[in-house]
Amino acid sequence: MFRIPQGYSSSHVQFMSKHQSSAQPSRSSPLSRLSSDTQWFSMDSSSGLLIADRSYSCEGLELTKIPDQLPLTTKILDFSFNFLYSLYPSSFSKLKDLIYLDLTRCQINWVYERAFESNSFLEAIVLTGNHILFLGDTAFTGPLSLKHLDLTQTGLTSLTFIPMKDLDNLETLILGNNYIQSLQFPPSFKTRSLKYLDFQMNNIQRISAEDVMPLKQFSNLTLVLKGNDIVHIDPGAFSSISFYTLDFSGCANVSVILKGLQGGQNVALQLGAFLDSAILPISPSALQGISNVSVDHLTLQYRTFLNVSGETFKWMTKLQTLDLTHTSLSEVPLGLHGMDRLKELNLNENKFVHLCDIRSSVFPTVTHLYIRGNSKELDLGAGCLESLSKLQYLDLSNSQIEDSNCCRKQFTALSALQHVNMSYNRKLLLHSIAFNESANLKVLDLAFTHIVTTNASQGPLSNLHFLQILNLSFSQIGPNIQHILQGLESLRVLSLKGNNFESGIILNDKLFQQVCNLEVLILSYCKLFAIETKAFSTLRKLQHVDLSHNNLIIFNSGAFSNLRNIYLNFANNRIHIIPRDMLTNLSGQSIINLSYNPLECTCSNTGLLTWYKQNIDKIEDFEETVCSEPKSLAGTKLLFVNLFCGYSTAKVILITFVVITVIGVTFILIIRFLQRKYQHI
Repeated sequence: MFRIPQGYSSSHVQFMSKHQSSAQPSRSSPLSRLSSDTQWFSMDSSSGLLIADRSYSCEGLELTKIPDQLPLTTKILDFSFNFLYSLYPSSFSKLKDLIYLDLTRCQINWVYERAFESNSFLEAIVLTGNHILFLGDTAFTGPLSLKHLDLTQTGLTSLTFIPMKDLDNLETLILGNNYIQSLQFPPSFKTRSLKYLDFQMNNIQRISAEDVMPLKQFSNLTLVLKGNDIVHIDPGAFSSISFYTLDFSGCANVSVILKGLQGGQNVALQLGAFLDSAILPISPSALQGISNVSVDHLTLQYRTFLNVSGETFKWMTKLQTLDLTHTSLSEVPLGLHGMDRLKELNLNENKFVHLCDIRSSVFPTVTHLYIRGNSKELDLGAGCLESLSKLQYLDLSNSQIEDSNCCRKQFTALSALQHVNMSYNRKLLLHSIAFNESANLKVLDLAFTHIVTTNASQGPLSNLHFLQILNLSFSQIGPNIQHILQGLESLRVLSLKGNNFESGIILNDKLFQQVCNLEVLILSYCKLFAIETKAFSTLRKLQHVDLSHNNLIIFNSGAFSNLRNIYLNFANNRIHIIPRDMLTNLSGQSIINLSYNPLECTCSNTGLLTWYKQNIDKIEDFEETVCSEPKSLAGTKLLFVNLFCGYSTAKVILITFVVITVIGVTFILIIRFLQRKYQHI
């Protein structure tokens, strides 16, 4: 587990529903966002339930009814992959506090009248993967505010099959992977709060203006129609409708779609294809209709273009974001102009040979540029990006880059640059002041790229006084780390994962004195054998230290100045014994991970065992923190070890006998000595 103090993590972990593919729409459904809040912790192995506060999972336990031992206060229940067959009013009558209910693939065929009448607080129902033959007219009567309903892969052929009269507050309706042929809504469709409507992978071919008329009452709606073979849309059918996202990915005829969207307003329009799909290339004239649609963000990923020219892109001058991922582009065509509103350009997974082939002067206002995963070796050239004076985020990762003089000339005039990702490339030689015109950099990612520095007196990053995050994982920088840290006084997060240090020891040589504001330090997989006592003495703000997957034999907490609120990961090392005094200073909200170490559960290690039980709230991954020695206790969790390290009865008798014998012999010797001394009197 990699814990980073709040505010540092650049990634967002998003829940993916069981029915969803990896290609997500621009805005995730509210149902997915609700589900992501559920956390599971194993607490009751006898019942098979995974418990966290009022959230319970009975997933895949082959149950045929709701377990009686479920608390009546249950709010979130995952009952997926069991066997229910039918839902009755009595099925969930005891769980009156339910808010979220997942019934994925429970072989449900019948949902009777008022099946949820006792669940007035229910907000989300997931029925994915159940072949539903009957839905009672009052099946959803009971919940006062049902917001999220998932009917993915339930065999639906028409919207009229769904009882709509109790769905007035619905925000999310997911109907993907069914057999629906029309968007025609029943008259009972009265909801006014709809935000996300998903029809992906159905049999919809024709859309009339009358079909979409009910959608005009909504604003900022996300409508997903990807994977439908749409051959006709009434021209202007979507006019006067305000969408947040319209997803037509995988729909072959782009011209038909754009004619239907004339006069519509869309924040994001997705016209991409699926990977390895057989959709024909887009002709230059096919995109002409985009000029009649109000669109800010356009996605064309996995499409290909027929005769790429300025004509192909001239209709896109109003865009703010353009995604051309995996479109087989080898260059942006000459003669293109007018894209001075574009802020974000995605050119990932294409075939550029030279960075200048992207013609950066065509889009001078771009702030975010992505050229990740280029299929050919990318030559950075010199000054290819100098027209991008507003560029803040640049991603050139995984593009087979090798440069012997990075990155002075390559990043000329990029003074606004704040985030650079050049990870997973081949080799970069950093000379003195490598980013001389990008002094405002805050994040630099060079992970899995061989980094070589010159022996100049000035470090190659010494002008980056605002740099906060530096990732040098597996960069082979180990011997020159002190050189590369020069001038980074604002650095807060540093990853040196997978780098090797001389002799496998972190010495008391003030290695980190130049980054005294460091809060997160990653030193896992560095083949470390030892850490000297004052190795981190200058890092008084450290909150997170990862030393896992090394060869450390000794646990040395004295190397850290701040032990009140710190996370220490010593997992997967070779630690046998930890003296109690190395642990007693860990206070406040400190957390320690000692899992996968060959810990001794002997009387030599009672200090650790005693402290461990008294501070279980400070232990991470206690399930894998187990004994290695003696063999009789191997695999036993430390929490359950009880040692008796006092003297046995036999030992007490023996010691008593020895003490009495010594005293008796001493007394006899003294008597004899006195007798000899005074026998002449």
